[in-house]
Amino acid sequence: MDFTFSQEQQMLLDTTRRFLQDQASFDIRHAQLHQPCGNTHPIWQGLKELGLLAVNTPAQFDGLGFGPIETMLIMQAVGESLLLAPYCASAVVATHLIDKLGSETQRAGWLPALAEGDCIAVLAHDERNTHHDRMAINATAIKDGDQFHLHGHKCVVAHAMSADLLLVTVMLQERLCVFGVPRAMPGLRLVPCPLADGTLAADLFLDDVMLPASAMLGDDEPEGTDASAAVSAALDRGLAAVCAEAVGALDKLMAATAEYTRNRKQFGVAIGSFQALRHRMAEMLMHTEQARSMSYLAAVRCTDPDLAQRERALSAAKVIIGQACRFVAQQAVQLHGGMGVTDELNISHYFKRLMVIEMQFGSTDHHLQAFAAKLA
Repeated sequence: MDFTFSQEQQMLLDTTRRFLQDQASFDIRHAQLHQPCGNTHPIWQGLKELGLLAVNTPAQFDGLGFGPIETMLIMQAVGESLLLAPYCASAVVATHLIDKLGSETQRAGWLPALAEGDCIAVLAHDERNTHHDRMAINATAIKDGDQFHLHGHKCVVAHAMSADLLLVTVMLQERLCVFGVPRAMPGLRLVPCPLADGTLAADLFLDDVMLPASAMLGDDEPEGTDASAAVSAALDRGLAAVCAEAVGALDKLMAATAEYTRNRKQFGVAIGSFQALRHRMAEMLMHTEQARSMSYLAAVRCTDPDLAQRERALSAAKVIIGQACRFVAQQAVQLHGGMGVTDELNISHYFKRLMVIEMQFGSTDHHLQAFAAKLA
């Protein structure tokens, strides 16, 4: 199989890398930790000017209409720079969900705003004690004439504090529905909870949030289409995207660790010359290259119309990449010694981000069990 990127794809990767190296450096990241990145932030505006926010938006809504491969390349650069902005949440997951589920009016209103960087949208889906079951939703919507009343709780919604629009999943009678809820809506309460990697997440509490029928993505008829398939497809896009992000972070960890072992001397020689450490670095490289291959598989399969094959491939990718995240990050910290856990070195920041990625869109253990069940 040919894994060579086209000239346009390589230019996309190089352009994204150059921009993020300049505008999302390690020093800038330090200043942004635990702070929301809104749509007026310089980095977000830079992503807009490069057209990166429009990659997954269809051409008829002022987008570029690219696919998962281009998203994978951008997310690899995002992982290399440890970008704190909600690129995956808004420009990948939310954009795809609105495109697949929204009515023509909603798509015409929201998609150009997302592509132009004027709006940040985030999917609020996960709930407590669901054990990564995507469809185990307890939040509810009750129809009252031409309006809906939303009740429930969503936990650890990454970038919710930055969002202008929250796409909240609820159960309406026996079907899953998605509502577009403005962040300043009465009855919606956000409790910030920073993640280990510095991403600012929040718990959402829906205390009788009253919305018009136009806020529901799609239609509001009792016999209308269930949103489960569209939500799963959007989450699969997000899973493939964070797999690519992990590869970018792993590459940087490998480069930093190799550089350190070449320069750090013990007994008058570089520690990189010690056979035991060279074997360990070789194992780290093998895990990284396996993760890269599986990220390619995830990007190719995340749009597969065969649901069983898609789920199998994505679970396999998340398992291999999750194992690589844990092994490579732990070895990089150990090879750096005590300095590896300090905030002054970027090693600890990559370590924390990879640990969060391992838990996103289902943990390694969850996907290993899911893959085994699908094989059975």
